[in-house]
Parts: sequence; structure tokens; C-alpha cells
Amino acid sequence: MRHSILATLIGLWLAMTTLVNPAQAVNLIRDADIEHSLDQLAAPILRAAGLNPNNVRILIVNDSGLNAFVISNNAIFIHSGLLLRLTSAAQVQSVIAHEAAHIANGHISRRLTNLRNSNTATGFGVALALAVALASDNGAAAGGVAFGAASAAQRQFFSHTRAEESAADQSSVRFMLRAGVDPAAATEVLELFRGQEALSVSRQDPYARTHPLTADRIRALRGLIAANPLAPGDTQSADFWFARAQGKLSAFIQNPGWTLRRVRGDSSPVATMRRAVAYHRQADANNAIREMQTLLQAYPNDSYWHELYGQILIESRQANAAVQSYRNAVNLNGNEPLILGGYGRALLALNTADSNAQAVRTLERARALDGQSSSILRDLGQAYARTGQPGLASLATAERFALQGRLSDATLHATRAADRLPRGSAPWQRAQDVLSAGQ
Repeated sequence: MRHSILATLIGLWLAMTTLVNPAQAVNLIRDADIEHSLDQLAAPILRAAGLNPNNVRILIVNDSGLNAFVISNNAIFIHSGLLLRLTSAAQVQSVIAHEAAHIANGHISRRLTNLRNSNTATGFGVALALAVALASDNGAAAGGVAFGAASAAQRQFFSHTRAEESAADQSSVRFMLRAGVDPAAATEVLELFRGQEALSVSRQDPYARTHPLTADRIRALRGLIAANPLAPGDTQSADFWFARAQGKLSAFIQNPGWTLRRVRGDSSPVATMRRAVAYHRQADANNAIREMQTLLQAYPNDSYWHELYGQILIESRQANAAVQSYRNAVNLNGNEPLILGGYGRALLALNTADSNAQAVRTLERARALDGQSSSILRDLGQAYARTGQPGLASLATAERFALQGRLSDATLHATRAADRLPRGSAPWQRAQDVLSAGQ
């Protein structure tokens, strides 16, 4: 339990700071459907790397830049800009394979050791965050400590040596071959970044700074792939998960008109989903609902599409129908925290005594499964407030602000929580952890 908190904590600290301005927070795009689709693409690669797919998450950073990185053994981060730029499932899997190689080859473990031993302000901030996590078993409360503490050490932490890159290239090809994925996709991805090292640092894509590119490296990778040809296999399943992940991401990020033009005349399930999202973003609830009903008639057991339908309904102010759709999703997939979080939000929209009490139970369960979701903590704070639990409401708000790196706001609400909670209780101790983090 504590080991996973520490890994997640360090991952969140570095994932939510930028290379250009380390004090500026970067948002993660948390979407159950996209994360599940990427997990399907990652699973064969991770198994080939000797890693447990259940222990490595694929998370999306809301950033238009082209980058992917690892900063713990438990998560691989891909920028939304890179995911939208790639053109095949194999290309995504090649990115995952390369980052998984850094984990499997021990590059991250060595870097974490160096970070913990650092005497810089960054090292001190992380050490303090680790101490809070150890004391409380609460990574969400401690996560805010190190936010903004990054400095030049962060850039050093992210950057891989050329030797590490060469080793990761070789390992990633082995992993892809074992998984039956064409490794030629790896060179296709590298071609996106050719010429970056000739640019000034301010003009380079972050990938070129964190993953040194050289003509020799690309040449060596091509030679390795040529010496290990792979007969084409069945990519239908991988193609579907790639289209689903990229399609939903683009539908929510790109202009709705752009999306509708690209799915015109396409009746595939992914195209139908993209149309529904585009209509929803145009505030055309009738067409969005019609598309989702068509989709669910064909795929009634897909929990993630029930979840999307619930999101469209609740944002269209149809709370009763949204609760039913989210309930369907939970019945199909009751251990997905983001689905549970959406269900809790829909119950709050009903705003009855019974629905608010049920929302507390649902959101507490969601938080227990994923303590790093600020939206779950936001809704849980509201649920506590509505059910007459102001101390817990202030605590959830404090933990949300700590997770976002807003330490002054976190301290304010943690003080309120500590004044309202029974002294010495577990929630009171969590408030103390936030207060300690803010000092």
C-alpha cells in the first residue's frame, strides 16, 4: 500500500509540472474510456516487458506538445498532442514500449534514488512529501507538498542519457516483437522529431530534450528492426482501441465542426460516439442523445458508453436520466473509480436527501479506488456539505487543493477541517498532514 502511494506521489509531482515553467501546474485528462482503451494497447507490451499491466497506468497530460515520459514505475504519461499526432495503434504501442523499457531497465529506480538523496530544495520538498505519505498513507494529501518545488533538478530527472536511450530502443524492439507488434512503427515515431536537436532549446519539442535524438540512434534502430522482421499479424483489435482512444480525445479537444466533417457517412461505433460528443459540444442535446441511443442499442453492455451517455445527459440538465445511465455503467463496471465519480455527480444533481446520502457512499468508494482525482474530491466535498458534515467537506476541499498544488487554499480549508473534526480521529490526522505540507 505505502509503496504504491510513494510511487504515485512522485509521479504526480513531476507529471503536473512543466519543463518550461516548473511552477506551473499541468492538468491530466482523466477519462475512464480513454484510459481503458490505452490500457488495452499497453497490456501486451507491458507483459512482454515483464511488467504487470495492472500496476502501470497510461495517463494523458493535457498538453499540445509532443512528449511521453515516465517518472515512476507505476505510470507512463503521454501528451495529448502526441496521441493526436500518431496515426496507428503500433505507433502508440511503440511509445509505450520505449517508456516501459526505461522502467524495466531500472532507469527510473536509479533516478528516484538520486532524487531522494538530493540536497537541493527539490530533493527536500520530495522528502517532505514522502514523509507525509508514510505518516498518513494518504498520497493525495501529501501530493501538494512538492508541487512548485521543482528546479533545474527536474530537467535532469526527466532527461535520459544517450546510453539509456540506446538501451531502451533495443529493449522496446524486443518487447514489440514478443507482443506481435510491428517495431517499424518506432522509427515512424522518431521521424516526427527529426531535426529537433538543431533547434534552440526554446523551440524544441519536449520529447527532443527528454529523449536525445541522433542520426546514429535512428540508424541503429532501423538496423535492429531490419534484422528482426515481423510477419504482419491481425491488428483489428488494436486498431479499434486506438481509434476509440484518439477519437474520443479529439472529439472533446478539436472543434466540433472538424469532428463532424471527418465522421460524415461513417456508421462505425467510434464514429457514432464522436458524432455524439461533437453534437453535445454544440449544445445540440437532441442529436447527441439520438447518437448515443443508437450506439447503446448496438452495444448495451459497454459501461464506458453508458458513462458517456450519462455525462451528456447530466450536462444537458437531465439528472434523472443521467442517474439511470450511470447506474447502468456501475452495474457493468463497479470498480472503475471515474465511473463511480460520475455516478456520484449525477446523484448530487438530483439533490434529494436520499440521493445526497447515496452520493457520499458512492464518492467515498470512488476516492478509495483513486485518491488522485480532483473531480471526485470536489464532488465529495459538496456531498459532505449537503449531508451536514462540514468538517469532512473542508477536509475533502483541502485535499483537492493540495493535490492541485494550491497550498495556501489547502491550508485554509485544512485549518477549518481540523477545528471541526474530532481531535485525534483519522480525518483530523489527514487535516494535520495537509497543514504540515503547507508549512
